[in-house]
Amino acid sequence: MLGLDNDPLDREQAIVAIWKYSLGGKKCIDNIMQFQGCINLTVNLLKSESSSTCEAAAGLLRSISSINLYRDVVVESGAIEEITGLLYQPSLTSEVKEQSICTLWNLSADEKLRVKIANSDIVPLLIKFLGDEDIRVKEAAGGVLANLALTHSNHEIMVEAGVIPKLAEYLKADIEDDYRVIRKEARNALVELAKNNYYRILIIDEGLIPVPLIGAAAYKSFTPPLHSWPILPDGTRIQRTSTTPSRFGASELLLGLNVDDKKANVEEAKMKAIIGRSKQQFLARSGSIEVEDAKSSQNEASTNQRFTILPWVDGVARLVLILELDDELAISRAANSIADASINEHMRNSFKEAGAIRHLVRLLDHKNDGIKVAVLGALERLSASNSVCQTIEAEGIMPPLVNILKNSETSETMMEKVLTLLDRILDPNKEMKSKFYNGPVNGSKREVDAATGLDESGGLSTKVDEISMTKLNTGDLFDSSIIGCIIEMLKHPSSNLQRKAANVLEFVTIIDPSMKTIISANIESCLDAVFQQKVLSEIDSDIEDQQPEVYAVQIEEAGLAISAASRLLTKLLDSDQFSRTINSTHFTKLLSKILKSNIPLQYKDWVAACMVKLSSMSSPSLIYDNPINIEVTLYDTIPRLIEQIKSDSPPEVQEAAVVELNRIISEGVVDATRAVASNGGIFPLVKVIGGGSERAVEAATSILYNLSMNVENHSAIVAAGAVPALRRIVLSEKPQWKQALHLLRTLPT
Repeated sequence: MLGLDNDPLDREQAIVAIWKYSLGGKKCIDNIMQFQGCINLTVNLLKSESSSTCEAAAGLLRSISSINLYRDVVVESGAIEEITGLLYQPSLTSEVKEQSICTLWNLSADEKLRVKIANSDIVPLLIKFLGDEDIRVKEAAGGVLANLALTHSNHEIMVEAGVIPKLAEYLKADIEDDYRVIRKEARNALVELAKNNYYRILIIDEGLIPVPLIGAAAYKSFTPPLHSWPILPDGTRIQRTSTTPSRFGASELLLGLNVDDKKANVEEAKMKAIIGRSKQQFLARSGSIEVEDAKSSQNEASTNQRFTILPWVDGVARLVLILELDDELAISRAANSIADASINEHMRNSFKEAGAIRHLVRLLDHKNDGIKVAVLGALERLSASNSVCQTIEAEGIMPPLVNILKNSETSETMMEKVLTLLDRILDPNKEMKSKFYNGPVNGSKREVDAATGLDESGGLSTKVDEISMTKLNTGDLFDSSIIGCIIEMLKHPSSNLQRKAANVLEFVTIIDPSMKTIISANIESCLDAVFQQKVLSEIDSDIEDQQPEVYAVQIEEAGLAISAASRLLTKLLDSDQFSRTINSTHFTKLLSKILKSNIPLQYKDWVAACMVKLSSMSSPSLIYDNPINIEVTLYDTIPRLIEQIKSDSPPEVQEAAVVELNRIISEGVVDATRAVASNGGIFPLVKVIGGGSERAVEAATSILYNLSMNVENHSAIVAAGAVPALRRIVLSEKPQWKQALHLLRTLPT
């Protein structure tokens, strides 16, 4: 009756009957598959104009594809292509869509068929069906996407089609239990996508966090304080407004009773932190935490790699909760997850409000080095936020960091992270005096109500405020052994370590007692090591030609380290004791060599300034007869002026750069014209005479005239288009026409 020569109504009745029969199980399906050509005729019926026929045909294919043995037969009949074409039809019933997508769901369970399905045009359709009105269609689409995500090669197709935002909606929203299946499938798909570092960032950017699964048994060590006075997750205390406790203990159990509603200003982030903490603590105490997640990921090969995806409110609270447990592996994984999730200001602030900083700083004293490395990584990522960095400092991180530096067995990775934190906390470019002397971290004092003991937040007093009011004796922390350790890091082969060590030492030079310690710790030889970067000395190396990308990174890192060391040396030269003992000639030669090197121009700024200061110590004269000042002019000032002329700077800035460059050349600085030509100054100067201000045109014409005195520059000036521009100036009889005419006569026109 399925034959093509039969009446459409007979074919419809036949396919419906066979579909119903197939629902009887594998034995019934085996009986159907004994008839050759049944699958091909069924696939042909997907083109029918009858919804009932399409539904029955898709339903039969769904039943048959549920048996592993018959999936290849279904695919070979062209079912995937026909279903794809069917799903593109705009007026399909929910039943047809459900049966068709469920067929793909069954087929996608086979690993070798996933690529074939994903390579068709089906992925955008599945993403569209995630927003279908029928929950069963949504579930089927989510199931197919979850299966497709199991194959790594499908990830790029899925992400480019926009699957992450659509799936994330089902995990972020508070929806009914009817959506349990689609939530599970969405989570499974995102878990697979999150194994890629880049896609993990996209998922976190949608407000979701990958959280490690550590097993429900690990949470048994969690013992929350039940009868202590409540505090907010970040350590903010609730001030007591009454000395008499509640008769039934309500004042201790209900967090908000003693906060004056009219004055309280609890931010949304704090409220979310309270909600998240309450949820996760309840799940942990009731023994229901991770029960569902563990079931959904039980097929993972290694329990150490399992994780789930949670909305950021729950995810942040869960990670902070894990930091309070005894399981060392769980703590390490949680710290690594915090580092991964701290990609923006919102996430970093959320961890701060949830109380993560306090636990991370506490764990720096842990005996396990693996935990220390993970914790330092988390604090390093969190400290990228200025406000969070202040909280980290206020929680007392300096002593643990100093202790890690003192340990001779500290690994290079750990040392680099410690220096990064010290660099950010002790950043000399910030207002350091407001952070290390009497005064709160935020630079403003709160008016405290003497009668009620409440601050501006209406009964909330933070731990940060208490600590920031105390004087931090940095001189005691940075003793001679610590300073010596940091100075020795200047000799390390890593340019990053050198840069961070130099930045930390620059701050230490601000503290007067430490200046003598730095000078006496063989700082000269260490600075010498920084200035003699390996990447600058390897003249015969082919790395620049063979690996230009690697060379660019190395030269950039070397420039950063040299700039930091130059800034430190400039600070040290303020000390009479240091300036009397330093071998200024040796360092002048080193800096002169660096000034002529290939490091980026922006990093030569402090090199030039340091050279000028060194030369002024022996000779206060700053005229161009001084060879140091000539080198600074040739290799720093002139290239910088040319960059200003080249860039899209405001006209007044460009004009000032051209005028200054003309002044340098007119004063007869040796090799100045050669420096202009070698740094690519001819083309931008010609551009100026074609459309600059009158003052700029006059200066640019004068510079080009001086350049034209060297025959080697003629071809470059002509190639830059100077001749037509100069002719226009002469013909229009502008104020510079005589100068332009002289220049035209020198050129081969």
